[in-house]
Amino acid sequence: MPNLTGQFLGRYHILAKLGEGGMAIVYEARDTRLGREVALKVIRTEKLTLETMEKTLKRFQREARALAKLEHPNIVPILDFGEHEGKPFLVMPYILGGTLKERIGRPIPWKEAARLLIPIARGLEYAHQQRIVHRDVKPSNILLDPSGIALLTDFGIAKILSDTEETSELTTNGMGIGTPEYMSPEQFQGSGVDERADIYSLGVIFYEMV
Repeated sequence: MPNLTGQFLGRYHILAKLGEGGMAIVYEARDTRLGREVALKVIRTEKLTLETMEKTLKRFQREARALAKLEHPNIVPILDFGEHEGKPFLVMPYILGGTLKERIGRPIPWKEAARLLIPIARGLEYAHQQRIVHRDVKPSNILLDPSGIALLTDFGIAKILSDTEETSELTTNGMGIGTPEYMSPEQFQGSGVDERADIYSLGVIFYEMV
C-alpha cells in the first residue's frame, strides 16, 4: 500500500505515518473541519480479491457503525469512518503516551501489572456485554495516555476482516486474522471464538508483563 502522507482523505489531511501491521496502516492526521489531530487507520485491502473486497467494504460499514456505539473510558472511541479509493479507514483520537508493548521487556511487579490491566479487563467486559469480541488483544493495542491510564484500541479490525464465509479466503491470501503469540488455540485453529478468546489473550499479556 502506498504511503498516503501529504494526501487528503476527505476532510482529513495526512501528516505522518505512525506505524503499520498486517491489517492496517496508522497515520497522524488533522481534521480540517474541527481543527484537531486524530489517528487515522487505513485497512489493508491489497491482498483481497475483487469479490471479497466488495463484501469486506459492506461488512466494514456495518461493523464500524456498531463499534462507534462503544462508549467506555478505557476503549479508544471511533470518531468517524469512511472509504478512500476502495480503502476503508477508521478515525480515532490521537493519544500521546505510547503503548504497553514499549513497557514490556523487563519484569513488572504483579500489582503494577494488574493495575494497568484491570481497566482493560473492564473495557473488555463492557464490549462483551454488547456482544462484541476484540479478537486481537495484545500489548501494541493497549495505549497508555500521558497520565498512565490504559486504553484498548483496534476494536473490530479483526472482526471486519473475519467472522463470515470469507475468513478462509483471507487466510488463504496470506492475511492473518489476529496475532499468533496472543491467540487462544481455538482462534489459532480457525474455529469459532467468543469472549473467552479475549480473556485468554489478556492472560498471556499479564504473564508476559510479570
